Amino acid sequence: MNNNKPQTLKGFRDFLPETMTVRNYVKNLFIETFENFGFEPLETPTLEYASTLMGKYGDEGEKLVYMFDDKGGRRVGLRYDLTVPTAKVLAMYPEIPIPFKRYQLQNVWRADNTQKGRYREILQCDIDTFGTSSPVADAEIIAVIYTALKKLDFKKFSIRINSRTVLKNILLQSGITNNQNSTLQSLDKFQKIGEDGVRKELKEKDFSQLQIDSLFKYVKVAKPDKNLAAVFTAIKSFNLPDWCYAFDPTMVRGLDYYTGTIFETYVEEPKIGSITGGGRYDTLIKTLGGPDIPAVGTTLGLDRIVDCIIELNLLPKLAKTKVKIMVGNFGPETEKESLELTSLLRQNNIATIFYPDADKIGKQFKYASIKNIPFVALIGSDEAINKVVTLKDMTTGEQKTLTQNEIVKSMLK
Repeated sequence: MNNNKPQTLKGFRDFLPETMTVRNYVKNLFIETFENFGFEPLETPTLEYASTLMGKYGDEGEKLVYMFDDKGGRRVGLRYDLTVPTAKVLAMYPEIPIPFKRYQLQNVWRADNTQKGRYREILQCDIDTFGTSSPVADAEIIAVIYTALKKLDFKKFSIRINSRTVLKNILLQSGITNNQNSTLQSLDKFQKIGEDGVRKELKEKDFSQLQIDSLFKYVKVAKPDKNLAAVFTAIKSFNLPDWCYAFDPTMVRGLDYYTGTIFETYVEEPKIGSITGGGRYDTLIKTLGGPDIPAVGTTLGLDRIVDCIIELNLLPKLAKTKVKIMVGNFGPETEKESLELTSLLRQNNIATIFYPDADKIGKQFKYASIKNIPFVALIGSDEAINKVVTLKDMTTGEQKTLTQNEIVKSMLK
């Protein structure tokens, strides 16, 4: 006898229909927004060669990639993000018209430590523009973020914007020529642990007091470089309100492939970390063996965004089911008429289910009630003889006798 209790792996989740209703609502809103901005859909494989994935995410990121040898002895890995596989696509398919604006919604896997808002399997939602270095493309990505979050009724969020060029200049001015990545890793924690916390960490890493003081001196006077200033000008021209974005010279973004503008979005509550993150990566396609194509894009963290929506009660009143009517089952005697009604309703784009077993009618009503199905249609022997249907409103309990065509008209109102 097997005594193993069914369970889901840590960091992975099952999504029941009620949760999927919320997730699909957010996904569909994202897709509507992306397509309104002219982005096109793309999908890439779940597995990639290890050589495609490694060397793109930094030392910390690469520790989180699920890697293994497949049955053919090939070293492969699960998708860690969507950007690197899409860069591979552009390297492989030079006939794709440039600029190429794509969106992609697929799962990614990360062997991460689990906590609130952090999972090991994530549905990632990405948009990227390939083939242009224009600051307008960077600003447009930020405009998409703002538009999507406003459609979801987020009111208190901040898109923090910086540039790798600004960070390089700060390090140069501070006289920090060695261990630059280590410096930036500590600086990136500024929002979490503050200036004192960053200073303490840098001291523990054996940076001199002069270097630490110089770093913060130049952080505090940093300004956008010429390209980043042009991005801010374009953001303003896209009519984004001033409150939703800001220059933040302490924001780093961890991935090694960023080359210019970088940005992240945070909400005031709940304290869940960034809900979007992206930037410009102009050398990645070339790194993958393709042409020298510049690119900019962002990830919208659907899982964290859904968590925020639920916690902040931002959801509109969503129907718990799309099924509008259930056709009851009185057994073989009237099955033909019941199935014909089911088919007629579906032909008129009315979401309908047929109860599969001839159970007691009370059990059928109970099922419809549990599933929040608003109407039940019944065809017993009397209804079949008279070519009518009994329609029960599950909210009020009211019952009517109607023809099949009258039921269709009633459901379409």
